[in-house]
Amino acid sequence: MASVNLDAVVRTDFGKGASRQARRAGQIPAVIYGAGSEPQHVLLPGRETTLAVRDRGVELVLNIEGTEVKATIKEIQIHALNRTVDHLDLLVAA
Repeated sequence: MASVNLDAVVRTDFGKGASRQARRAGQIPAVIYGAGSEPQHVLLPGRETTLAVRDRGVELVLNIEGTEVKATIKEIQIHALNRTVDHLDLLVAA
């Protein structure tokens, strides 16, 4: 399984407007589930993430404020017309 390193930023703003603003800024909203903890909301770099998730079996190594989290893709939401990645649901890799 291939792995890709990405720098992630913790999301503080939520909702439709905040997600749209992040997408305009070239970021992709994502949620990390698993490991018996609360879901973690992050923003990922748009271009690098889009290239990485072409292979759905890829393992993402996220650098979140100095902490390294390994995650796999649970679900990808793709815009119907533009075919761009709108949102990612990720699972913490064991």
